[in-house]
Formats: sequence, structure tokens, C-alpha cells
Amino acid sequence: MIQAALIRSISTVIIAQNEEECIANAIQSCLPFADEIVVVDGGSQDATVQISESLGCKVYTNPWPGYSKQRNFGADQAKHDWIFFLDADEVVDTELAIAISAWKTGLEPTTKALSVKRVGDFFGKWLDSRAEAHVRLYDKTQCRIKDVLVHEGPDVKDDPVTLLPGTLWHQGFRDMSDLVIRFNKYTDLDANQAHLLGNKFSLIRLLLKPPAKFLQQYLWYGMYRQGLAGFTLASLWSYYIFLKEIKLYEIDWRAKGETQPEPKEFGLPVTPTHQVQA
Repeated sequence: MIQAALIRSISTVIIAQNEEECIANAIQSCLPFADEIVVVDGGSQDATVQISESLGCKVYTNPWPGYSKQRNFGADQAKHDWIFFLDADEVVDTELAIAISAWKTGLEPTTKALSVKRVGDFFGKWLDSRAEAHVRLYDKTQCRIKDVLVHEGPDVKDDPVTLLPGTLWHQGFRDMSDLVIRFNKYTDLDANQAHLLGNKFSLIRLLLKPPAKFLQQYLWYGMYRQGLAGFTLASLWSYYIFLKEIKLYEIDWRAKGETQPEPKEFGLPVTPTHQVQA
């Protein structure tokens, strides 16, 4: 039996906060296929909201509750069942926009979610060798964003996911200071998520996973072809794994009620803080 073609409607959902420098590019890249664009703002102090409204987006302000909850909030505000979500520093390329537009008028979908290839940048280079597939288009009546602290995505369980042609360009690199700040934030979330799942610190993981991550990034993903930029990024991802694991150790340490050691005297009297005279 031949299936009839449908016209499916898509709501694009973008979460943002203080993204005035890049959000216009994200919005405009979705215009060819989006039937509406919903921007969820976490409380920007710049022109993010004004730019989004000027481009025809529906803007909702929602104090930051975490990545998963913010994305689900946006999906709940969207009027269409099919949700395409992205970040404010991501851009849909022409091939991907055409593929999504073609999918909208295709046959009845056999999957409840579709993935896209995402490529990031670092020091002026597109890291194509590190391209990863991310589920970004999904039916909100069939699944929701998983309630996790970090690395959130639609909970498709073991269902098949179709990969769309084209690329989602992630223009995430601003400078090293910003990258270090974000690594620090994400490793906090990663370590806390691991703790919530019942994982404990492992010395073996601490010793083996960081160098394994470096080798994976530098050799397997071909980062050596990117010169100093590739070496730096592979090293940073190794450090990310180390930082996550040592933060998990810190969580375990604090959970045991460990305290700071008493100060040593080194030949000088140690005066407790509460006895210091004005």
C-alpha cells in the first residue's frame, strides 16, 4: 500500500541567555523550514530578546532551571508536535535546511526522532574529524528531553533514529578563558550527574581515561591534522575527563563528612579566627 505524503509542521526551539552576537544567525538559518521559532530566554541583559522578536520569534522568559528543563519548557510552549532544537551559537547549513524541508513533505515518518551531524570550531578551524551525530528533531508527543543535568537530548530509548544529510555548525569557541569557564561548569554538572546515578570515584578511571581520551581525540579522530589547535583541544578533552573524575572524588569526600586539617604551627602561634582581637 502506498503511503500518502504529509505536510508536517516544525517548531524550532532555541534556548538563550546573553547571545546577542550570534542568535540572529541561528534564527535566520532555520527560517527555510521552521513554521515557528520559539526562543526561551533565561534572563538576558543584552539585546537577545529584542533581536529575536525583530526576526519574528515567539520569545518566552523563563529563569534558568537547567538545560533539560529549559528545553522542555520551550517544547511545551511550541504549538507543533515536531520540535527542532538548537543552541544560539549553532547554525543550520543549506544542505540540512533542504533535507528538513524535504522531510516535512515526505511519507509518514517511521521514527520518532532524527539526528544531525554537528561540527564545532576551534582557533579558526572547523573540526570535521570530530563530527558527531546529535538527535535534534523529535516528536514531542512520543518523547521528551531527558531530565539530566548535562548532555541532554530526547529520550528515544533504543528506537531507531534517522540521520539527516547536512551539517549543524557549532560556532562555540570564543576564547580560551571562556572555554575553561565552560569546561569547569560542565564538569561540575557531569560529576554531579554521575553522583546522582550512583557512580563512585575510581582511581583506575582517573589514571586511564584521561590519556585514553587524548589518544582517541588526537589519533582516532585525526586531530593531529589540525596542528597546534588539534593538540590543544585533545589535551583539553583529556583534562575534562580528569577534572570530572576528581570532582566526583570531591563529592564522595564531602559526602563522608571529611573536614579540613587543623593548621600547623610552623614555630608561630596559631590564633583561632574567633579569638582575633580588633
